[in-house]
Amino acid sequence: MRHVVCAGLLCLMAGTAAAADYRANAEDYRDYLHRLQPGDRLQLAPGDYRQGLLLSNLSGRAGQPIVIEAANPAVPPRFIARPGVNTVSLVDVRYVSVRNLELDGRNLPVDAVKAEGHSHYADFITLDHLTIHDYAASQQNVGISTKCPAFGWVVKGNRIERVGTGMYFGNSDGTDPFVNGLIEANQVTETLGYNLQIKHQINRSTDQPELGRQHETVIRDNIFSKENAVVSDAARPNVLVGHWPLEGVGRNDRYFIHSNLFWQNPGEALFQGEGNIMLCNNVLANSNGSAIRIQPHNDVPRNVDVQFNTVWARDAGIAIRNKLLSGPWRQRVSGNLVFAGQPLSGGIQTDNLALKYGDAERYLKNPSTDLANADFSLKRNRQNGVSDCSVLRSQRTMPYPLGAGRLPGVANGLTLPPPLK
Repeated sequence: MRHVVCAGLLCLMAGTAAAADYRANAEDYRDYLHRLQPGDRLQLAPGDYRQGLLLSNLSGRAGQPIVIEAANPAVPPRFIARPGVNTVSLVDVRYVSVRNLELDGRNLPVDAVKAEGHSHYADFITLDHLTIHDYAASQQNVGISTKCPAFGWVVKGNRIERVGTGMYFGNSDGTDPFVNGLIEANQVTETLGYNLQIKHQINRSTDQPELGRQHETVIRDNIFSKENAVVSDAARPNVLVGHWPLEGVGRNDRYFIHSNLFWQNPGEALFQGEGNIMLCNNVLANSNGSAIRIQPHNDVPRNVDVQFNTVWARDAGIAIRNKLLSGPWRQRVSGNLVFAGQPLSGGIQTDNLALKYGDAERYLKNPSTDLANADFSLKRNRQNGVSDCSVLRSQRTMPYPLGAGRLPGVANGLTLPPPLK
């Protein structure tokens, strides 16, 4: 059924077609895919969809994306993986939004969502409230993956569990850059490898959107957990971010990573990164190992700010390592609350509270390996109503309280939902 959402006369005057809503089910949905135009919505009825979602040569517009979604978000359509084909396949698409679907991998060796390697681009893609599970035939099978140039993605509110790698953006050789992304409010758990990896970049395509601007990839309000990961030779950090292009367009881009919960990893650090990074206001808890390692991977750390994080780690808390003893880049570690076997190493350190791992109970309300009851916010002094740590904080130079404490959007005490069936 076609529902016109643009008045006919106005559309004719503007030279554009009226946007439409389509309703489809598991039997006929593929008949609609080639029809979709800017502003159209394809709403899918509940049921099992066994032929995947192959999206090719679709182009919405800014403010008029093509939307493919559940007709009833409370009963999402379930796309069941099939051998040899990625469940949601993106080829030469822009301004497309996919939301409120379930993707069931059945542990076949395929990916859940993939911008394919033979695609020329996949720009301004939104993946919103997808439930992705059981794509774990190996670490190479990914929940959300890009293998072509990808610009302006929004990945938000998704639940990804029991997969090989949660999200993998870019290519292993530094080609096919992932630029100007927003990764927000996702829960990524029970991965064999990374919860999230963004690959290093060697250059930028000359036909990338907004080529002359400086860009920022934002990672915020997510839960990245490897609590139940198996220790192996292929152990990976929860999150790893690679460097930006070393020269030319993109060299001054940065990651802004804030207000996330990094939770447990038995074999690696919670976070590893290089390039230009702002890492602030996160809670990082690892009773099995280390928390933050800023270190060379494919290049070196460049401009780095690690600020106002709360860290609880058995081994290294915050470590910045460089190949050279000095360089032209600013690397600051300030305002962090760190309880670790080796609390701080490297960088220009100011106004941190760095204590041993076992001292956390003196300052924090309930440092615990039980996420349902853990509380990493500061205790308050009964006499003056402020934390014992407040003497280390300068109001003139530090606009935020020491450490992260409770997080907006990912509050301590938030229980991970029970595993999917």
